[in-house]
Amino acid sequence: MAKLQKSIDKRNRLIKATIQLVNNNGFHATPMSKIAKMANVSPATIYLYFKNKQDLVNQTYIEVKAKYTAYAFETYKNDMPIEAGFKLIWYRIADFKLKECENAMFLAQCDNTPMIDEASRKEGIKHLQPLLDLWARGKKEGIIKPLSDYLLYAYAINPLSFLMITQKRGDFQLDETHLEEAYQSAWGSIKVCK
Repeated sequence: MAKLQKSIDKRNRLIKATIQLVNNNGFHATPMSKIAKMANVSPATIYLYFKNKQDLVNQTYIEVKAKYTAYAFETYKNDMPIEAGFKLIWYRIADFKLKECENAMFLAQCDNTPMIDEASRKEGIKHLQPLLDLWARGKKEGIIKPLSDYLLYAYAINPLSFLMITQKRGDFQLDETHLEEAYQSAWGSIKVCK
């Protein structure tokens, strides 16, 4: 049992080191040797858990995406009214991005790079299924604009990454009023105007 825990700990240290180094240096300036050094393991140890750097980054992405979406949908119920469900999910995503800044920054980097392979991207999108289902229901009921899910995500969710990064840099401090204004802007950008 202790050996298994040591193995899990090493793998977790490799994931954490990958996130920190990618956030600070980018994908291409994050060699396996630096990841191993930061994780305090030998470079050969990485290959016990991952096939190569691509596999390490893809698996890190999928794990972080799963953690992000588990948090976002933890209190969401599929039968909630559209606006109430979206508001709950949106605020949970905002909370995650502000509390789990390192993980959220890693996901933002992954969303803007070709480094993540297509299979991993599709796996990541599957984790968003409750939000996609909510939007599909909202479109069917005439509450959500009949736009591509990519456009809905770009207008309603992606601005949170921008706000998180500006807060992390110290350029802007999100308070409750700003969050509510951001939510109203997000909702206003995807709801059908009546």
